[in-house]
Amino acid sequence: QVQLVESGGGLVQAGGSLRLSCAASGRTFSSSAAGWFRQAPGKEREFVAAINWSGGSIYYADSVKGRFTISRDNAKNTVYLQMNSLKPEDTAVYYCAARDHARTGLTRMEYKYWGQGTQVTVSS
Repeated sequence: QVQLVESGGGLVQAGGSLRLSCAASGRTFSSSAAGWFRQAPGKEREFVAAINWSGGSIYYADSVKGRFTISRDNAKNTVYLQMNSLKPEDTAVYYCAARDHARTGLTRMEYKYWGQGTQVTVSS
């Protein structure tokens, strides 16, 4: 079992930055792929970024490529999402997720464990 707790969300002006953290508990997390998803009001939850167990394989949605950076520290059982040059359309609840697998996943169905989410609001 893996439990995930996100933090770092908040209100920021367009062009600003935020760093989300996802703290995991459970002995298998360091061998699990992880990802970030987001869900805006009235929209489906969408993929943002994914990272494999070692950090050697990373993927981003086209909408965040070049602005967001996913990373992990397995010694701290934590995954991060650095978000720069934020736009109002980045406003959403951001969810951390983990797989029961070492390789990256790009779809919601590939992730077994989910956090409760953290709100990110970008004002124009």
